[in-house]
Amino acid sequence: MTLPQGLAQGVWTLDLAHSEIGFTVRHAGISKVRGRFTDASAEARVGESLAESTLHATVNTASFESGDANRDAHVKGPDFFDVEQFPEMTFVATGVEGDGEDYTVTGDLTIRGVTKPVEVEVEFTGVAVDPFGATRAGFTGETEISRKEFGLTWNAALEAGGVLVSDKVKINLDAALVKQA
Repeated sequence: MTLPQGLAQGVWTLDLAHSEIGFTVRHAGISKVRGRFTDASAEARVGESLAESTLHATVNTASFESGDANRDAHVKGPDFFDVEQFPEMTFVATGVEGDGEDYTVTGDLTIRGVTKPVEVEVEFTGVAVDPFGATRAGFTGETEISRKEFGLTWNAALEAGGVLVSDKVKINLDAALVKQA
């Protein structure tokens, strides 16, 4: 499979200042809670083709924030991420399919020590050289996971029926990668 237009061979690393790793989960069955991780790294080694390329990403689970200090503390605690015991989440790509702008990246996602295969729908948004001479590539992506499959099982029953936190979590990515010299 050929490389997307403008994506050159070499090592590309995540520019976290121009990227976001976030999620959305339904709360109480009626609203959505959004959060993000502020500390992450990723390295893509682009080969002659996408089949010869690799991607490895790591997220610091203690960097979770949702805008509510009490919720953030709960999510970082043993009921959810248990950041003391599981300080990182990782994603290692195992394959890529697609062409042009739209791709499906398959890989192994590890949360709380549990590894499951996932598919991330990715849009390649292009390559540009910034005013400082850095070559940048942009990607957006989305996948949905079952949090229970990763051991994130805490919940509370609602008086009207249902549960406080949905099982399904949408993970959203907006990534800028910078080509290394």
